[in-house]
Amino acid sequence: MAEWMRRGFLAAIAAAVVAVAVWALLPKPVAIDAARVARGTFEEVVEEDGRTRVRNRYVVSSPLAGRLERITLRAGDRVEEEGVVAVIRPIASPLLDARTTHELTERLGAAEAKLEQARATLERARVAWEQSRVDHERASKLAAEGIVAANELDRARLGLRIAEKDLAAAQHAAHTAEHDVESARAALARVREGGDEPFAVTSPVAGRVFRVVEESASVVAAGTALLELADPQDLEVVVDVLTPDAVRIPPGAAVRIERWGGDRSLEGRVRLVEPSGYTKLSALGVEEQRTNVVIDLASPAAEWRTLGDGFRVDARIVVSRTEGGLKAPASALFREGEGWAAFVVEDGRAHKRAVASPRRNAREALIESGIAEGETVILYPTDAIADGVRVSAR
Repeated sequence: MAEWMRRGFLAAIAAAVVAVAVWALLPKPVAIDAARVARGTFEEVVEEDGRTRVRNRYVVSSPLAGRLERITLRAGDRVEEEGVVAVIRPIASPLLDARTTHELTERLGAAEAKLEQARATLERARVAWEQSRVDHERASKLAAEGIVAANELDRARLGLRIAEKDLAAAQHAAHTAEHDVESARAALARVREGGDEPFAVTSPVAGRVFRVVEESASVVAAGTALLELADPQDLEVVVDVLTPDAVRIPPGAAVRIERWGGDRSLEGRVRLVEPSGYTKLSALGVEEQRTNVVIDLASPAAEWRTLGDGFRVDARIVVSRTEGGLKAPASALFREGEGWAAFVVEDGRAHKRAVASPRRNAREALIESGIAEGETVILYPTDAIADGVRVSAR
């Protein structure tokens, strides 16, 4: 009996040694990063960097030739409407009186023609705004009664917002055109009267000084740019995107403005996708066809009051949105022929599956078939991952 037990004990030890040896010779599981596939809101986005810009910028020019006194204003200074921004002393020269009078007369005629054009544009913008307002009111009533879909109301609301922006821009253009006419008329009267009394150049709008072009006292010709004015709170965002992406961006698309310096992202809406493109060299020196997308900031102005003109931002433009879609990290998918594939973890082993993914963004992929909800996929699969390989999550 003791001999039998001794032999059994030795056999068990031998079997354990063999098992340990076999286990030691087996390949070790490949360490992986993994994530679980789940349902949620999927957004197909176009991500590009952009810049802010003031919607309406006004360049104050010298209405007549003369000696410009030193401009004391500096960038950032606030100016009031019709406030004096520069002073010019006319140059008395009998030999130039006739020529100067002729030039200023022509300048006044051009300003008056520009004013008529601005008034016509303003009238068209006012009619378009009135029509958009009526359409919005009609869509609101029909949506309340359940006759039209919510997207029709959103489209009407967007149309009204765009019409309001166009009307405000047309009003600004008409106002500045009126100021130019008055300035040209005053300059012509001063030259006809003669004398060397100083001529005050006034601001057409209330805002801030963005740039002083002529900082020092000097002799300037009529039409010389003196300084730039604008309202820093009247901002929009301009993002240049690839033309294949631009054709997928609908007017009114939601936008998130990120990495602008604030604690949280800002909301925006696409107002315009410019109809013409241009060629731009990428960082790798490749020629790309791009176009500009103009975005209105929808967040309260108090949230972005520190933004200024020409500031860099990152924009995430939402092209489409799917609620309750099956999502997987985009880093789990890789090309397999003409389609996509991914590695799914089952019983500690990697199994390759063909995946149908109609839409993707930089972070996530919308899964149509090939992976089920709750399954685990391998992120950033390397050459060490193959079908049937043992894996272990880090």
